[in-house]
Amino acid sequence: MDIFSAALMGLVQGLTEFLPVSSSGHLVLAQKIIPGFDQPGIAFEVILHAGTLLAILFYFRSSIFSLSRRFVSLLILGTIPAVIIGFLFQDMLEGFFDSVAIVGFALLITGIINIITDKNTGKNKNISTSHSLLIGLAQAIAIIPGISRSGSTIFAATSLGISKEEAAKFSFLLSVPAVIGANVLELISQTGTGSFDFSIYFSGFLAAALSGYFAIGLVFKILTNNKFNYFGVYCLLLGLFTLLVLA
Repeated sequence: MDIFSAALMGLVQGLTEFLPVSSSGHLVLAQKIIPGFDQPGIAFEVILHAGTLLAILFYFRSSIFSLSRRFVSLLILGTIPAVIIGFLFQDMLEGFFDSVAIVGFALLITGIINIITDKNTGKNKNISTSHSLLIGLAQAIAIIPGISRSGSTIFAATSLGISKEEAAKFSFLLSVPAVIGANVLELISQTGTGSFDFSIYFSGFLAAALSGYFAIGLVFKILTNNKFNYFGVYCLLLGLFTLLVLA
Protein backbone atom coordinates (compact mmCIF):
# COMPACT_ATOMS: atom_id res chain seq x y z
CA MET A 1 0.00 0.00 0.00
CA ASP A 2 1.30 3.45 -0.91
CA ILE A 3 0.62 6.81 0.75
CA PHE A 4 -2.09 7.76 -1.74
CA SER A 5 -3.99 4.51 -1.23
CA ALA A 6 -3.70 4.86 2.54
CA ALA A 7 -5.01 8.43 2.43
CA LEU A 8 -7.87 7.37 0.15
CA MET A 9 -8.88 4.60 2.54
CA GLY A 10 -8.68 7.05 5.43
CA LEU A 11 -10.88 9.50 3.54
CA VAL A 12 -13.51 6.86 2.81
CA GLN A 13 -13.39 5.57 6.38
CA GLY A 14 -13.80 9.03 7.88
CA LEU A 15 -16.75 9.93 5.66
CA THR A 16 -18.67 6.66 5.81
CA GLU A 17 -18.07 6.19 9.54
CA PHE A 18 -20.26 9.20 10.34
CA LEU A 19 -22.42 9.81 7.28
CA PRO A 20 -25.50 7.53 7.50
CA VAL A 21 -24.47 5.29 4.60
CA SER A 22 -22.72 2.33 6.35
CA SER A 23 -18.93 2.11 6.29
CA SER A 24 -19.03 -1.70 6.59
CA GLY A 25 -21.43 -1.98 3.66
CA HIS A 26 -19.17 0.14 1.47
CA LEU A 27 -16.20 -2.01 2.45
CA VAL A 28 -17.99 -5.17 1.34
CA LEU A 29 -18.96 -3.56 -1.96
CA ALA A 30 -15.44 -2.24 -2.52
CA GLN A 31 -14.11 -5.79 -2.22
CA LYS A 32 -16.67 -6.87 -4.81
CA ILE A 33 -16.15 -4.04 -7.30
CA ILE A 34 -12.46 -3.12 -7.14
CA PRO A 35 -10.13 -5.78 -8.63
CA GLY A 36 -7.53 -6.96 -6.17
CA PHE A 37 -9.02 -4.93 -3.32
CA ASP A 38 -8.57 -6.45 0.12
CA GLN A 39 -9.11 -5.29 3.65
CA PRO A 40 -6.07 -3.69 5.26
CA GLY A 41 -4.32 -5.34 8.16
CA ILE A 42 -5.69 -5.06 11.68
CA ALA A 43 -3.08 -2.48 12.68
CA PHE A 44 -4.05 -0.17 9.82
CA GLU A 45 -7.76 -0.56 10.62
CA VAL A 46 -7.04 0.42 14.21
CA ILE A 47 -5.12 3.48 13.00
CA LEU A 48 -8.05 4.56 10.82
CA HIS A 49 -10.49 4.15 13.69
CA ALA A 50 -8.13 6.11 15.90
CA GLY A 51 -8.40 8.92 13.35
CA THR A 52 -12.21 8.92 13.46
CA LEU A 53 -12.07 8.73 17.26
CA LEU A 54 -9.88 11.85 17.29
CA ALA A 55 -12.43 13.55 15.03
CA ILE A 56 -15.18 12.93 17.59
CA LEU A 57 -13.11 14.05 20.55
CA PHE A 58 -11.96 17.23 18.79
CA TYR A 59 -15.41 18.10 17.45
CA PHE A 60 -16.95 17.85 20.93
CA ARG A 61 -13.85 19.22 22.68
CA SER A 62 -15.78 22.07 24.30
CA SER A 63 -18.28 19.78 26.01
CA ILE A 64 -16.84 16.28 26.21
CA PHE A 65 -14.92 16.87 29.45
CA SER A 66 -17.93 18.50 31.08
CA LEU A 67 -20.39 15.71 30.36
CA SER A 68 -22.47 14.84 33.39
CA ARG A 69 -21.96 11.54 35.17
CA ARG A 70 -25.50 10.60 34.16
CA PHE A 71 -24.80 11.22 30.46
CA VAL A 72 -21.65 9.10 30.60
CA SER A 73 -23.59 6.30 32.32
CA LEU A 74 -26.19 6.45 29.55
CA LEU A 75 -23.44 6.06 26.95
CA ILE A 76 -22.09 3.02 28.77
CA LEU A 77 -25.59 1.58 29.09
CA GLY A 78 -26.24 2.15 25.40
CA THR A 79 -23.11 0.18 24.53
CA ILE A 80 -24.28 -2.98 26.29
CA PRO A 81 -26.71 -4.25 23.58
CA ALA A 82 -23.96 -4.25 20.92
CA VAL A 83 -21.61 -6.11 23.25
CA ILE A 84 -24.20 -8.80 24.01
CA ILE A 85 -25.42 -9.25 20.44
CA GLY A 86 -21.90 -9.14 19.02
CA PHE A 87 -20.79 -11.84 21.47
CA LEU A 88 -23.80 -14.14 21.09
CA PHE A 89 -24.09 -13.93 17.30
CA GLN A 90 -20.48 -13.32 16.27
CA ASP A 91 -20.21 -16.17 13.76
CA MET A 92 -23.53 -15.38 12.09
CA LEU A 93 -22.75 -11.66 11.87
CA GLU A 94 -19.31 -12.31 10.39
CA GLY A 95 -20.98 -14.47 7.75
CA PHE A 96 -23.08 -11.49 6.65
CA PHE A 97 -19.90 -9.82 5.38
CA ASP A 98 -19.66 -12.52 2.71
CA SER A 99 -23.14 -11.80 1.33
CA VAL A 100 -23.56 -8.94 -1.11
CA ALA A 101 -27.33 -9.59 -1.15
CA ILE A 102 -27.59 -8.97 2.59
CA VAL A 103 -25.68 -5.71 2.15
CA GLY A 104 -28.08 -4.69 -0.63
CA PHE A 105 -31.19 -5.32 1.48
CA ALA A 106 -29.57 -3.63 4.48
CA LEU A 107 -28.79 -0.53 2.42
CA LEU A 108 -32.47 -0.35 1.42
CA ILE A 109 -33.40 -0.40 5.10
CA THR A 110 -30.86 2.34 5.81
CA GLY A 111 -32.30 4.41 2.98
CA ILE A 112 -35.83 4.10 4.34
CA ILE A 113 -34.93 5.03 7.92
CA ASN A 114 -32.90 8.02 6.70
CA ILE A 115 -35.95 9.32 4.85
CA ILE A 116 -38.21 8.74 7.87
CA THR A 117 -35.73 10.57 10.11
CA ASP A 118 -36.50 13.80 8.26
CA LYS A 119 -40.15 13.45 9.29
CA ASN A 120 -39.36 12.94 12.98
CA THR A 121 -39.87 16.16 14.94
CA GLY A 122 -38.69 15.32 18.45
CA LYS A 123 -37.92 18.27 20.71
CA ASN A 124 -37.05 16.57 23.99
CA LYS A 125 -33.40 16.90 25.05
CA ASN A 126 -33.63 14.44 27.94
CA ILE A 127 -32.48 10.90 27.20
CA SER A 128 -33.79 8.32 29.66
CA THR A 129 -32.43 4.91 30.59
CA SER A 130 -34.95 3.17 28.34
CA HIS A 131 -34.08 5.55 25.50
CA SER A 132 -30.40 4.71 25.89
CA LEU A 133 -31.06 0.96 25.72
CA LEU A 134 -33.27 1.29 22.63
CA ILE A 135 -30.72 3.50 20.86
CA GLY A 136 -28.07 1.00 21.88
CA LEU A 137 -30.16 -1.78 20.36
CA ALA A 138 -30.25 0.18 17.10
CA GLN A 139 -26.46 0.41 17.26
CA ALA A 140 -26.26 -3.34 17.80
CA ILE A 141 -28.42 -4.02 14.73
CA ALA A 142 -26.04 -1.82 12.74
CA ILE A 143 -23.36 -4.49 13.14
CA ILE A 144 -25.01 -5.92 10.02
CA PRO A 145 -23.08 -4.54 7.01
CA GLY A 146 -25.25 -2.08 5.11
CA ILE A 147 -27.08 -0.85 8.21
CA SER A 148 -25.62 2.53 9.11
CA ARG A 149 -24.66 2.93 12.75
CA SER A 150 -25.16 6.70 12.76
CA GLY A 151 -28.30 6.44 10.64
CA SER A 152 -29.96 3.80 12.81
CA THR A 153 -29.11 5.43 16.15
CA ILE A 154 -30.20 8.91 15.03
CA PHE A 155 -33.40 7.38 13.64
CA ALA A 156 -34.08 5.56 16.90
CA ALA A 157 -33.41 8.65 19.02
CA THR A 158 -35.54 11.03 16.96
CA SER A 159 -38.34 8.42 16.80
CA LEU A 160 -38.31 8.41 20.60
CA GLY A 161 -38.87 12.17 20.64
CA ILE A 162 -35.26 13.28 21.15
CA SER A 163 -34.31 16.49 19.37
CA LYS A 164 -32.22 16.03 16.25
CA GLU A 165 -29.23 17.89 17.65
CA GLU A 166 -29.22 15.83 20.85
CA ALA A 167 -29.81 12.63 18.88
CA ALA A 168 -26.77 13.27 16.68
CA LYS A 169 -24.59 14.21 19.67
CA PHE A 170 -25.57 11.05 21.56
CA SER A 171 -25.09 8.92 18.44
CA PHE A 172 -21.56 10.15 17.80
CA LEU A 173 -20.45 9.96 21.42
CA LEU A 174 -22.00 6.50 21.71
CA SER A 175 -19.56 5.33 19.05
CA VAL A 176 -16.57 6.12 21.28
CA PRO A 177 -16.80 3.11 23.65
CA ALA A 178 -17.91 0.90 20.75
CA VAL A 179 -14.89 1.82 18.60
CA ILE A 180 -12.44 1.50 21.48
CA GLY A 181 -13.86 -1.86 22.59
CA ALA A 182 -13.95 -3.33 19.08
CA ASN A 183 -10.38 -2.36 18.33
CA VAL A 184 -9.06 -3.64 21.65
CA LEU A 185 -10.68 -7.00 20.93
CA GLU A 186 -9.24 -7.02 17.40
CA LEU A 187 -5.73 -6.35 18.70
CA ILE A 188 -6.04 -9.01 21.40
CA SER A 189 -7.12 -11.59 18.83
CA GLN A 190 -4.03 -10.96 16.70
CA THR A 191 -0.61 -12.45 17.32
CA GLY A 192 1.13 -9.66 15.41
CA THR A 193 0.38 -6.46 13.55
CA GLY A 194 2.78 -6.83 10.64
CA SER A 195 5.24 -4.27 9.32
CA PHE A 196 4.84 -0.60 10.18
CA ASP A 197 5.43 2.26 7.74
CA PHE A 198 4.95 5.57 9.57
CA SER A 199 4.24 7.67 6.46
CA ILE A 200 1.54 5.29 5.23
CA TYR A 201 -0.11 4.88 8.61
CA PHE A 202 0.02 8.61 9.35
CA SER A 203 -1.52 9.55 5.98
CA GLY A 204 -4.41 7.16 6.62
CA PHE A 205 -4.83 8.45 10.18
CA LEU A 206 -4.79 12.10 9.13
CA ALA A 207 -7.22 11.57 6.25
CA ALA A 208 -9.64 9.69 8.51
CA ALA A 209 -9.46 12.38 11.21
CA LEU A 210 -9.98 15.32 8.84
CA SER A 211 -12.74 13.71 6.78
CA GLY A 212 -14.40 12.41 9.94
CA TYR A 213 -14.46 15.90 11.47
CA PHE A 214 -15.97 17.26 8.25
CA ALA A 215 -18.56 14.46 8.12
CA ILE A 216 -19.76 15.08 11.69
CA GLY A 217 -20.40 18.74 10.95
CA LEU A 218 -22.13 17.85 7.68
CA VAL A 219 -24.47 15.41 9.42
CA PHE A 220 -25.51 18.08 11.96
CA LYS A 221 -26.15 20.61 9.19
CA ILE A 222 -28.11 18.29 6.92
CA LEU A 223 -30.05 16.71 9.80
CA THR A 224 -31.23 20.01 11.26
CA ASN A 225 -32.19 21.26 7.78
CA ASN A 226 -34.35 18.16 7.21
CA LYS A 227 -32.24 16.98 4.27
CA PHE A 228 -31.47 13.50 5.59
CA ASN A 229 -33.49 12.15 2.69
CA TYR A 230 -30.49 12.89 0.46
CA PHE A 231 -28.64 10.09 2.23
CA GLY A 232 -31.81 8.01 2.05
CA VAL A 233 -32.06 8.29 -1.73
CA TYR A 234 -28.35 7.50 -2.09
CA CYS A 235 -28.68 4.33 0.01
CA LEU A 236 -31.82 3.23 -1.84
CA LEU A 237 -30.11 3.63 -5.21
CA LEU A 238 -26.96 1.88 -4.01
CA GLY A 239 -29.02 -0.92 -2.47
CA LEU A 240 -30.95 -1.47 -5.71
CA PHE A 241 -27.73 -1.41 -7.73
CA THR A 242 -26.21 -3.95 -5.35
CA LEU A 243 -29.18 -6.33 -5.61
CA LEU A 244 -29.72 -5.99 -9.34
CA VAL A 245 -26.10 -5.86 -10.55
CA LEU A 246 -23.71 -7.18 -7.91
CA ALA A 247 -25.68 -9.85 -6.04
